[in-house]
Amino acid sequence: MDIAKRLLDFGYHAPTVYFPLIVHEAMMIEPTETESKATLDEFAKTLMHIMEEDPTLLHDAPHSTPISRPDEVLAARKPTLRWKEVT
Repeated sequence: MDIAKRLLDFGYHAPTVYFPLIVHEAMMIEPTETESKATLDEFAKTLMHIMEEDPTLLHDAPHSTPISRPDEVLAARKPTLRWKEVT
């Protein structure tokens, strides 16, 4: 979960982390066939960079989003849903 949230700071959409459920702490990364080798290499470099960072920086991620680290349990139990009609 920490790595997925840290990827947000590097401009990547956070990957799915709860699948497959039989693999502890798995991340499902599904690049499309339109991604170039250079893009995939850059993503791999970013993952390696994240793994070398100070753990505190990782555990407090993301740092560049308006909401840093929401309480996911509270959000699941008491979601704040908003809908605004576009006219």
